[in-house]
Amino acid sequence: MRFALPLLVLATISAGETQVEIRTSLGSITCRLFDAGCPVTVGNFCALAEGTRASRDLTSGQLVNRPFYDGLIFHRVIPGFMIQGGDPKGDGTGGPGFQFKDEINAVSLGLDRELALQGDQLHPQCAYMGRQFVMTYIEPKLQGRQIGPDAPAEKRNAAIAEIIPQLQTVSLMQFYKDLGYHYDDSLPASRKPMRGVLAMANSGPDTNGSQFFINLGDTPHLTGKHTVFGEVVAGMEVAIAIAAVPRDERDKPLQPVRIIGIRPLGSRVPWPGEAPATTTPAPDAPAAAPTAP
Repeated sequence: MRFALPLLVLATISAGETQVEIRTSLGSITCRLFDAGCPVTVGNFCALAEGTRASRDLTSGQLVNRPFYDGLIFHRVIPGFMIQGGDPKGDGTGGPGFQFKDEINAVSLGLDRELALQGDQLHPQCAYMGRQFVMTYIEPKLQGRQIGPDAPAEKRNAAIAEIIPQLQTVSLMQFYKDLGYHYDDSLPASRKPMRGVLAMANSGPDTNGSQFFINLGDTPHLTGKHTVFGEVVAGMEVAIAIAAVPRDERDKPLQPVRIIGIRPLGSRVPWPGEAPATTTPAPDAPAAAPTAP
């Protein structure tokens, strides 16, 4: 299935790049989007922002066409790390009613050249993924030796010491692939998740929807796991200010910081308050992940 981008976005892409304004209750952030490297992601982001792609209404359950991000909040903010928004539920569990694939060129990020193990320790970028590494590689080999979780610790540790050298050639890219991530080295070079980038939030491989985050610092541990589809070109101080608001134990602002709206620069879709918002029911259809043109 081909994913039809809005005509306005297509016109902007032909000019070389898309820029969007993220207008918030604390000020505006302007981002340049990576159309060539992330065509599905950029197209979906802009289509949701303008309301040209249908999303599922939380109350009625119907598919509707309306500017999706208008009035949503930044539901998770952490100083020095990131600000995250785009969830209609406001708790990190919501989305537009569909999911779509990641767009990441892992080879361009060097993940094929970085080894998951450095000696007997996991690479710093995946050091927090010890359980996944054990379950993916070590437990199957232990089971092959008929060593279960109830085996004496000495026996398990001795077997693991023999298994580790066999895993010294596993790259970060292979590790992530074995966890379900998919990569496309035909895409232009991907950007690393560094300070100032705009990236998709997700709950695992190919689970992108509407949630996004803006990095306030470098996050190498997210490399290869999130589609980086833009960068801030103006208003970084606004993102920093959003992260600095008082928040609860779940990093949710105590007083809502709202997304007034998101629009591609030059969009003809009015901002909230400029014209009455309309909601148009769209034909119900299976929510299918878009594929790259």
